[in-house]
Amino acid sequence: MEKPKAHVSEKKKRIVEELKKLIQQYKLFGIVDLTNMPSPQLQKIKSLLKGTAIIKVAKKRLIKLALDQLKEVKKGIEKMEEYVSGISALIFTNENPFKLYRVIEKNKTMTSAKPGQIAPSDIYIQAGPTPFTPGPIIGELGQFGIKTGVEEGKVVIKEDKLLVKEGEVIDAKMAELLSKLGIEPMEIGLNLKVVYDNGTIYKKDILAISEEEYYENFKKVAKQAINLALNIKYFTSYTTKMFIVDAARKAFLLAESRSIITKETIKNILAKAKINAEHLKNKLGLEGG
Repeated sequence: MEKPKAHVSEKKKRIVEELKKLIQQYKLFGIVDLTNMPSPQLQKIKSLLKGTAIIKVAKKRLIKLALDQLKEVKKGIEKMEEYVSGISALIFTNENPFKLYRVIEKNKTMTSAKPGQIAPSDIYIQAGPTPFTPGPIIGELGQFGIKTGVEEGKVVIKEDKLLVKEGEVIDAKMAELLSKLGIEPMEIGLNLKVVYDNGTIYKKDILAISEEEYYENFKKVAKQAINLALNIKYFTSYTTKMFIVDAARKAFLLAESRSIITKETIKNILAKAKINAEHLKNKLGLEGG
């Protein structure tokens, strides 16, 4: 028995159609996570991106519906659905995806952690002096296995300590301690999770690579490909020129080594003959020309 389709109101249909129109209008689009993003910060980022990109917030179900309805005209677009989670939005632009990522990252700010939040990365307590005088703070640090001492009347943390692992929940005591130590581990800003660019999907770890690093990696791969082609004698429009140059060089060296007179070798042969004559003259102790 066919599963009945869920009812979609006219308003929601208009939102889906708007998303589909924007996906087809712009060169690329990405999925961003707005979890823990304060509304004033979102409006500020929208203003900063004006003229570069636009952001459309929509319910997860409607975003997935828009993506699903475009799978026949946009190759592999349905794979983007797995990245729609939390409080999601779509960002649309005609800019380079790496440039878009850098602009978004540049406009992130750090803030204190709140109880119940998820650690975005490993959070360490670094070794070194603190502004605290000996007192209850020593016990608080000790609860988390943080080794301390006292130097010049101040509490000193003796060694680095991993307090919270990436993905773990920050509880109230952890949040309070981080705040006291002035550690702000939470980023406020758009979390660009993935970008779709004409069938190619760029995940966050790829987008985080700088253009300089990307260019150097490209050069390295190109060099390796050329070396491989030369070693296996694979002819292309590029390697054929190199094979011809190499063959000409080897032919010249062979002709020169066997004193074969050509207009290309005669100059080098005469030069070598002169050098040999000079060596022989010096060996025999002769003077003059």
